[in-house]
Amino acid sequence: MHMAVTTLGKTLGKTLGKTLGKQAGPAADSTRNKPAIFIDGEAGTTGIEIRDRLARIESVDVRAIAPDKRKDPSARRALMAEVDLVILCLPDEAAKEAVALADELGADAPRILDASSAHRVCEGWTFGFPEMAAAQGDAIARSRRVSNPGCYPTGGIALLRPLVEAKLMPPDYPVTVNAVSGYSGGGRSMIEAYESGTAPPFELYGLGLEHKHVPELQKYSKLSRRPIFAPSIGNFRKGMLVSVPVHLDTLPGKPCAQDLEAVLATHYADATWVKVIKADDPSARAGRLDALALNDTNLLELRVFGNARHGHAVLVARLDNLGKGASGAAVQNIGIMLGVET
Repeated sequence: MHMAVTTLGKTLGKTLGKTLGKQAGPAADSTRNKPAIFIDGEAGTTGIEIRDRLARIESVDVRAIAPDKRKDPSARRALMAEVDLVILCLPDEAAKEAVALADELGADAPRILDASSAHRVCEGWTFGFPEMAAAQGDAIARSRRVSNPGCYPTGGIALLRPLVEAKLMPPDYPVTVNAVSGYSGGGRSMIEAYESGTAPPFELYGLGLEHKHVPELQKYSKLSRRPIFAPSIGNFRKGMLVSVPVHLDTLPGKPCAQDLEAVLATHYADATWVKVIKADDPSARAGRLDALALNDTNLLELRVFGNARHGHAVLVARLDNLGKGASGAAVQNIGIMLGVET
């Protein structure tokens, strides 16, 4: 676990300062030494998942706000002042408003982990993908403001960035990212449509080519050319596949698929939650992958499928869009930020 000792000391000190004197007796002992967390937007899909995952972790104290106070700025600001970390599970504009509320607290402002897309490419925010680069975990541990990655970009960045850094793929390569997700990532109206049986079995969307995930996908993959992103939704609650097709003879040095796989394997050799799976692994039976296979985990699997005769390769990432793609990643970042095992 990446952890800055000074960050942990400040976090625990802040928690003690906020809890000692407010709690007394035996009941206080179970929480006063634990970092305190407030999930702002806990009633949404991501918030519910984060809370469920945190409920199994004894090293943190999750505070709740009364349901009738969830939209009360004063009540939310007061709770922010009592905790060490606020998790924002809100629409983008509401997340920006929540950050402004926290800013009003000055020196008493908590650290923030934003699960929305509002701050993913903003200055002053650390991108919460620990495995992305060697020093990223340490940067997350030190940061006061961390943006949780989007589900689709998690898969795309994981596949592309190591290849760009290794110079196997030029930054201006014309990248196309195709992806399919479970409907749980699409918001309340989409979830209701699928669960009521009124949505189609499968649909492409974002066909205006202005999807909000593209800026982070481009920035953190280190691409100078804007990638084409074609997302889709399947009639299943959660699960995700992200794929990038490549003409190998258009890459510098004309590498083979095994060369790409080797770069990914080296980059993620020490990662706990990101694994590179060989293309001939039995889990890809008959050249097929099940999008739901990693559901309810924080795992991210990467693969490179190739055809030497045609000079083609397809890079594939598999994850749970609510796991490593959202709530699982958030809990991982919480552990890094607060210096606790998750």
